[in-house]
Amino acid sequence: MAEDLNIHTGTKEEQYQSLIPQIKGLLEGEPDLVANLANVAAALKEQFGWFWVGFYLVKNDELVLGPFQGPVACTRIRKGRGVCGSSWAQAKTLIVPDVEKFPGHIACSSLSRSEIVVPIIRKGEVVGVLDVDSAELDEYDETDQQYLEQIIELIQF
Repeated sequence: MAEDLNIHTGTKEEQYQSLIPQIKGLLEGEPDLVANLANVAAALKEQFGWFWVGFYLVKNDELVLGPFQGPVACTRIRKGRGVCGSSWAQAKTLIVPDVEKFPGHIACSSLSRSEIVVPIIRKGEVVGVLDVDSAELDEYDETDQQYLEQIIELIQF
């Protein structure tokens, strides 16, 4: 089903490889973080047709909702809570094939079935996370991890 939503064709890897230069172009010369996060979220959502793509930023010991594409989302997440808070606490990418089986999963939407969360680490500190949800089970893998981590590195914080 998710494949039917894809704007561009080709393997997942080919889609990322064509998207990364476009994202570099969007970010080039634009110093505003919110604008850049918004465009990255939109580019990923358009390319892959995922259910939800967005950013949470660390503010006062919480993850606070930032730019996103998709339905209304949880606004604040504590460290260690849910997939986003766990990725923040562990400072590592988490791939969750079935969110119902993730201990403490925060169900912002019952339509979300699988998830990948990539921490944004700058100077040894997690400053935010990229959160991507799918309406399909087992949507994300190491290919997504590799390319989403590359995309995160392109963003100036």
